[in-house]
Amino acid sequence: MIVMKFGGSSVADASRLRHVADIVKSQLTKKPALVLSAMGDTTDHLLEAGDTALKEGKVETGHILKLHQDTIKNLKLPVQNEVNILMDELKRLLSGISLIRELTPKTKDYLVSFGERLSVRIAAAFLKTCNMNARAFDAWELGFLSNSDYGRAELLKESWDLIPQKTLPLIKGNVLPVITGFIAKDEKGSITTLGRGGSDLSATMVSAACKAEEVQIWKDVDGILTADPRIVKNAQPVNHVTYEEAAELAYYGAQVLHPRAMMPCMKTGTPVLVKNSYNIDAPGTRIEPAAAGEIKKRAPLRAITARKNVTLVDIISTRMLGQPGFLSEVFSIFSKYSVSIDMVATSEVSVSLTLDSSHDLTEVKKELSKIASVDIKTGKAIVSIICNVKRSSEILARVFRTCQLIAVPVQMISQGASKVNISFIVNDTEAAETVKALHMDFFDAEDRTRGV
Repeated sequence: MIVMKFGGSSVADASRLRHVADIVKSQLTKKPALVLSAMGDTTDHLLEAGDTALKEGKVETGHILKLHQDTIKNLKLPVQNEVNILMDELKRLLSGISLIRELTPKTKDYLVSFGERLSVRIAAAFLKTCNMNARAFDAWELGFLSNSDYGRAELLKESWDLIPQKTLPLIKGNVLPVITGFIAKDEKGSITTLGRGGSDLSATMVSAACKAEEVQIWKDVDGILTADPRIVKNAQPVNHVTYEEAAELAYYGAQVLHPRAMMPCMKTGTPVLVKNSYNIDAPGTRIEPAAAGEIKKRAPLRAITARKNVTLVDIISTRMLGQPGFLSEVFSIFSKYSVSIDMVATSEVSVSLTLDSSHDLTEVKKELSKIASVDIKTGKAIVSIICNVKRSSEILARVFRTCQLIAVPVQMISQGASKVNISFIVNDTEAAETVKALHMDFFDAEDRTRGV
């Protein structure tokens, strides 16, 4: 058994669904289960429809209806009645929002669930016409049980048993399950969404719980690249990375796979293959545990990424010197105001840390100022190097030399606990130049050495 997940751009319209059908048909002997996102921009259109109902009291579903009806018509599918039922349900929900002028997180989860629910019904109907025994399933029908943290729900541990109990008999019965990504139900029966990376998480959860051979994540890129191709034009796909490397890349800017989605497969050792549905001949990136001795043979760097809009906070106090509990007090203040910390570096009398710039730090600064001197700097970027830290001395020497050559000062540096990540802070305006220069030094130089 394998699990194949297709993102929104991969199932965006009739032509893309035809392409998906060809990909699935080529792997039918591996007994696939499919996990699908909403078609194209449907989720965005659903959120816009909710906003219009809330603020203007209008029910507008034109974009959503047209895309799905056009797809049904183009593919000549006998699924119009199922789609009509869902569209009527959607209109009733939007009417309720427009009347009471309220859109709670619980209702918003219900609202955006329609994208995936429509997608799997249309896709399954089309796969049937291609002589595949496909059946559409809402994720909760196959054991996806979550808590009630609407908008960012977490799957309950019971899902690990429920998913294989519901899914494996279908696979053994030669059914091709087409499953909604991103959504689940809580114990009260209310629809929830799994937050960022939710559809990928749905796929990795099915594969890990069912002990699948692998999970394929089909996107619109050739896998994980050595850098963002919008910054580095000659960025190259990385053939293999470990779970830890992929998670660090995702957290610090690469948008291929969210760190949450990696967790089920990290737990079971299930390989993840990231492929491009627009370029199926590209080998993609395989994410799996590192083989014994492999790390020592690797090139110094795997990839470089950058995350902008970062805030740097410097906290300085002589109270830190030999004072137990000071750092605990600092971190408890950030926790009190639900502020998530990214990077940390400490010395005898100071701690520097980075945060996402979306946080309001007014109250945090007031409380920190009672125990230390606080300096908050915005407009920063984290440049992260996913690397072989066995060669950290060599890597750091080259990084500092490159930054010196392009006159970019490093404002803070931290080596992650995962031991695969070295990150440092530069100004937002210097991030792209820094990534380009480092890529040229580490990757282009190696290509020249090999005669590429």
